[in-house]
Amino acid sequence: MNDGLIPNRYAKALYKHACEVGEAAEVYAQMKTLAQSFADVEGLKATIDNPFIAIEDKEKVLLKASGAKKDGSLDKFIFLVDKHSRTTMLQAMALAYIKIYRAEQKISQVEIATACKLPEQKIKEITATVEKYLDGRSLETSTRIDESLIGGFVVKVDSVVLDASVKNELKKLRLKLLS
Repeated sequence: MNDGLIPNRYAKALYKHACEVGEAAEVYAQMKTLAQSFADVEGLKATIDNPFIAIEDKEKVLLKASGAKKDGSLDKFIFLVDKHSRTTMLQAMALAYIKIYRAEQKISQVEIATACKLPEQKIKEITATVEKYLDGRSLETSTRIDESLIGGFVVKVDSVVLDASVKNELKKLRLKLLS
């Protein structure tokens, strides 16, 4: 069976349940933490995938990695996932839940890359400009420094990129001169 289909079905079921009990936002935060833990903690996936580790131990590790509480929606979900031998797909389920939640709540991810650290006021101005064009969507903004940009900035909204960097301008100029 398709490895993307199963995680999406589980994530949709979790989202529906979390909405019914009023924990959708809480589970979203926990799933973001869990997904980040899978990305940051070397060996977490191998530990969760190990069939010789007891469910109770896996559950403790996953609760710690997600910041979830015992007997909450995510705890019950983890138990259900393990009961059906799907723990190997938990990372994909976390990512699918995040995607579903963002789509349902109309949340866009905005990443602002700059050549050097900008003052908070400038970041707010860029974010406000982006917000105008997104028709009332909520924004999750993150910033990062990319010295290779030389100057300017790059804004990525979901999968759309606006490149206003010096690096990009130099690249365009180079291509223009070559043609």
